[in-house]
Order: sequence, then C-alpha cells, then structure tokens
Amino acid sequence: MPPQMLMDLTQLDLNSVQHDRDGIRKLNPHRHEMEQLTAIVHIDKEENVSVAYKDISEQEFWVRGHMPGYPLMPGVLMCEAAAQLAAFHSTICNLLKGDFVGFGGMDEVRFRGMVRPGDRLLIVVKLLKIRTTSRAVFAFQEFVGDVMVCHGKMFGVPLSMNEEGSSR
Repeated sequence: MPPQMLMDLTQLDLNSVQHDRDGIRKLNPHRHEMEQLTAIVHIDKEENVSVAYKDISEQEFWVRGHMPGYPLMPGVLMCEAAAQLAAFHSTICNLLKGDFVGFGGMDEVRFRGMVRPGDRLLIVVKLLKIRTTSRAVFAFQEFVGDVMVCHGKMFGVPLSMNEEGSSR
C-alpha cells in the first residue's frame, strides 16, 4: 500500500517554474547526463517541502540500453532525481553546513510503476529530521500522472571541498 501523500498535488501549478535548469545548476553540481531535474515548481521553507519534475525524453542516455525496445527509467536514476531535489532544498534552505549536499543513503524504497520516455516524473521531498552538521532525512515520492511510481526515505550529508578539489 502506498504511503500517505506528502502534499496535496492538486494545489500545484506545474507551469509556475521557480527554478529552471540554469537555476538548479547554481546550487547543484550535477552536469550533463547526471542532471535529473528539469524544473523546480514549489519550495515551501516553512513546511520543508519541495517539488520538481523531470521530463523524460527519447534522448536520455539510458534509453538505448536499458530494456531495448521497451525503455524504462532505471530505479537508481529515479532515486538520484529525488536526491538531487533534496540536495537543492537543503542548500536553498541552508539546512546543512558544507559546500554541497551528498547522497548518503536510502531506506524503505519501493518502486510501484514504470517511467518511460514521454513521461513527466513529478518528484516531492519533505524534510523529516535534521542534524545540521551531519545529515538531513527526507521522505520522497515520485509520480507519473496521478500514479505513485516510487517512494522512500533518503539521507543527505554535508560535503566540503578541500583545497585540491576532492571531497573529504
């Protein structure tokens, strides 16, 4: 059974883009094939909820090789999309100390549907717990249309860059 909805999605205006790809790039370090967000459409700093989407195209790097003839978005990329939204939320809300937020782990992840080229994957994250020096815990849910296709919990961890540019 899917979990309770993190927010009422009928209240969203998906055409009201708050941050496009260029805006997302200002806070998230991901580039090229690893960019898993198209736009951020909702940020609620009081409730600690953010919503974004990824438009899935035929040009995704995985389409050719992940189930040829019946391409499905890999679950790991669905999780990565949620992690990128949680990192963006953590950064814009100044939740964690560090230069950027890394993907620290996941729990209770379930895949409940397919994501295919032509779909819009809607991603919702909500902060559950925070320790500003060590980690943030988020619940996440993902939808295609009104179908929840993935949900779980994830951990974001603060990362800092040393003078050589590698993470510590």
